[in-house]
Amino acid sequence: MSKELLDEVALDERDGRYLRQAIAWSQVARDRGNRPFGAVVIGEDGAVLAEAWCNTTETGDCTGHAETTAVRQLGNRFARDTLARATLYSSAEPCVMCAGAIFWSAIGRVVYGIDAVRLRDFRGERTEQRDAELSCRDVFAASPHPIDCIGPALIDEASEAHRGFWKT
Repeated sequence: MSKELLDEVALDERDGRYLRQAIAWSQVARDRGNRPFGAVVIGEDGAVLAEAWCNTTETGDCTGHAETTAVRQLGNRFARDTLARATLYSSAEPCVMCAGAIFWSAIGRVVYGIDAVRLRDFRGERTEQRDAELSCRDVFAASPHPIDCIGPALIDEASEAHRGFWKT
């Protein structure tokens, strides 16, 4: 499935609002010299549980992706049943590492912007860092607890922070 170009999905007002927050964090990441990715975790009641941007350049931590950073912020502050009803919004399709963090956190729903296939078009062939061409959906499908996955969505908006960023 990883090489399949998926159709854009329509979002309701709530999902659109929070995905745009994640997309805004992707621009913050870019402005700070990091790769342009952002994420927010929203509780069932609409409360912001975590917000993050990719900080790999700032920190030198290769695991500092937006989604993993957001999951770390959750720590042990929330019960697993609370996270099972939460949604992680990501400006881009979560990579394999981030999908694993989402699985381990018990977050029950993911909404993402640009998909990995389109993102690879922006990134080009990067010999120094190739991603595992495995869709987050494949990781989530292996989970014993359900993880709903919605995306790609708001592709043009989610793509904006990537335009002109990646040097091929």
